[in-house]
Amino acid sequence: MEIYTAAMDPPREQLPGRRSIMREHARYPRFRSVSALPREGGGAAGFAYGFRGGSGQWWHDIVTAELREHDPGAERRWFTDSFEVAELHVLPAHQGRGIGRSLLETLTAARRERTAVLSTPAGRTAARGLYRSCGFVDVLPEFHFPGSPHRPFTIMAAPLPLPGGGRRRPARRSPVWQWTG
Repeated sequence: MEIYTAAMDPPREQLPGRRSIMREHARYPRFRSVSALPREGGGAAGFAYGFRGGSGQWWHDIVTAELREHDPGAERRWFTDSFEVAELHVLPAHQGRGIGRSLLETLTAARRERTAVLSTPAGRTAARGLYRSCGFVDVLPEFHFPGSPHRPFTIMAAPLPLPGGGRRRPARRSPVWQWTG
């Protein structure tokens, strides 16, 4: 929760509900999580998790209902057999070092689903640039979740496996991070 809070800066009153949602996600089919840990010890610099998406899951149902109205073909193409990247966060002090990319690549490696789907705040953000460089495309460019009408998100999707050719090593990437999965 500390990493999520530092990366997303949510209203404090939302944190207990968010914690509950994250615990519930860990029970979803084919759940997987990864984290970035310093080799010398200490706390994690980032984490990501996801699971097989499907009917009956809040995020999946909200997004696919919108797609059915605007682009039923996109629903079939991206959400029929999908892995939902539910959370991917890196502490602000460690962003821009390739940690998010490594978390995403490790999380989605060897998945059996056909596609990966996710939501990210709308606009020109570093996260959106990362996802695009990993093969994600906009499915719904400006989507408003119930309860967050003033904060638009972009729904993105990519075929799996993610392309390795777009991989680049940032100049400032630290050699002291190890990856867990």
